[in-house]
Amino acid sequence: MTDRRSLARVGTAAGLVVAAASARLLPHPPNFTPVAAMDLFAGTCLPSGALAFAVPLTAMFASDLVLGIHDLMPVVYLCFGLTVGLGRLVRSRRRPAPVALACLSASTLFFAVTNFGVWAAGALYPRTPAGLLECYALALPFFGNTILGDAFCTGALFCGYALLERRFPDTGVPHVGARNAASD
Repeated sequence: MTDRRSLARVGTAAGLVVAAASARLLPHPPNFTPVAAMDLFAGTCLPSGALAFAVPLTAMFASDLVLGIHDLMPVVYLCFGLTVGLGRLVRSRRRPAPVALACLSASTLFFAVTNFGVWAAGALYPRTPAGLLECYALALPFFGNTILGDAFCTGALFCGYALLERRFPDTGVPHVGARNAASD
């Protein structure tokens, strides 16, 4: 792959990640955001692990500066870093089933870890097994939005990228199924 083609690939994927992060600033239902989708997409489509982690987490932090900083940010960022890792795992299998499974895994991971963090912080629920169950039970309606948002946004990012690959085959955006051993 030429340097120009590599740069076009990175620029296209990074641009889609930044657009997804910017979409967080638009009105949306609770937990229906593109963040897990952009992390999964970055992990799958950006050529280097360093870029795959840096681009979405930097874009997320920039949008968090606008939306506000909160105490659970380390837990949230841990989840999104792990989601980038899921993207790296499905990188060579960018087909609907592996990507859908990674997306559902990311939603479940976010639900389990962040709600455990809310409970462990001790401000809203007693630090007892009953308090933990109450925390998870009251979060279930948000989990539905998380799954729907992640699925919708993952589909939009991956399908949008595939359409760009097909529409502009000579711009350096490789076909989704294409692999470049030099950039893995």
